[in-house]
Amino acid sequence: MLTGKQKRFLRSEAHHLSAIFQVGKGGVNENMIKQIKEALEVRELIKVSILQNNTDDKNEVAHALAEGCEAELVQLIGHTVVLYKESAEHKTISLP
Repeated sequence: MLTGKQKRFLRSEAHHLSAIFQVGKGGVNENMIKQIKEALEVRELIKVSILQNNTDDKNEVAHALAEGCEAELVQLIGHTVVLYKESAEHKTISLP
């Protein structure tokens, strides 16, 4: 569980990132979860965009992504989800 200070730090780190995954009308599926897990292992901090054609509630999508990837939900702003998971091999971010 992240503290408020850690979430603030991660939000500032994620500000300049662009979304590398998109959730469309198909919603969250196992293949997407697998790919996001692999990306989190390499990058630790990623953004995921929820497209307009997705009919699911954006909060449910964000929580499904975080739970499926065993990651921390840092932020949901607009239709963009920021996820963080500490990497075992490629650790680059040191939390305050």
